[in-house]
Amino acid sequence: MSQYGEPLHTIIHISDTHFLAGERPLYGAVDTDATLTQALRQLEASGIRPELLVFTGDIADLGEDDAYRRIRGIVEPAAERLGAQVLWVMGNHDDRARLRAELLDQAPGTAPVDSSIRLGGLRVIALDTSVPGYHHGELSEDQLAWLRAELAQPAPEGTIIALHHPPIPTTIPLMPILELQRQHELAAAIAGTDVRGVIGGHLHYSTHSTFAGVPVSVAAATCYTMDVAAERGRLTGVGGGQSFSIVHVYDDRIVHSIVPIGDFPVVSGFDNAFVDRVYALPEDEQREAFSRQVPPSA
Repeated sequence: MSQYGEPLHTIIHISDTHFLAGERPLYGAVDTDATLTQALRQLEASGIRPELLVFTGDIADLGEDDAYRRIRGIVEPAAERLGAQVLWVMGNHDDRARLRAELLDQAPGTAPVDSSIRLGGLRVIALDTSVPGYHHGELSEDQLAWLRAELAQPAPEGTIIALHHPPIPTTIPLMPILELQRQHELAAAIAGTDVRGVIGGHLHYSTHSTFAGVPVSVAAATCYTMDVAAERGRLTGVGGGQSFSIVHVYDDRIVHSIVPIGDFPVVSGFDNAFVDRVYALPEDEQREAFSRQVPPSA
């Protein structure tokens, strides 16, 4: 049996969907709708029932009304079937006014789209790192003051911060120009608080690091993937490797697991009947039934 028990919370982390109006393929080649639909189909078929779906920015590629309406039409029915909330986070390709109107049912406005929600005792904060008219990220002093005030009262199960521009290094060309600026200010705002994790997007590949002593997890894009091992000096996006992440929150740790998007051949595994037979055994017999190595036949 697991030494850790069941997670307290399960969150699905999706990023960089980059929808265009009129179902236009991104760069004339990427069917953004199909990949996201496949991801949600896989999630529903898995039996996993998350509390929250978090989209960490670049929801629409050009911030178009129809792009937001279309992704909402795909995501919200799936979220309802899963019994999950949806948290939309601003990215550098998004438009604040249109995102507010089309996804949040709010009056259009150009102020940063920051919010804080609770999943029982867990707090999830969405920070808008977008800069209108630019692709790099920033946080204003007003946003940092709001964040400090929010974190002044600890949540019983801690806090996860969701933002678009992750505060970690990247080695692929040009992308450092577009990173979150003045990261030391965010580090100072979360120092000594209950922040347990930071989740982000923007990079279009899955990666992990730490920031101000806090673990950071970046979800790959559902549209296309940056090739981290591309020829030196080239910035290359490829039509493969799309994925989303499952975030399992335990009382003493957070676990991030990457799920490839697509239909793949099954080459190994155990069926439900076998799994049920093992779990039906007394706990002290389960290890003997599944852990003991079978010697090779003569």
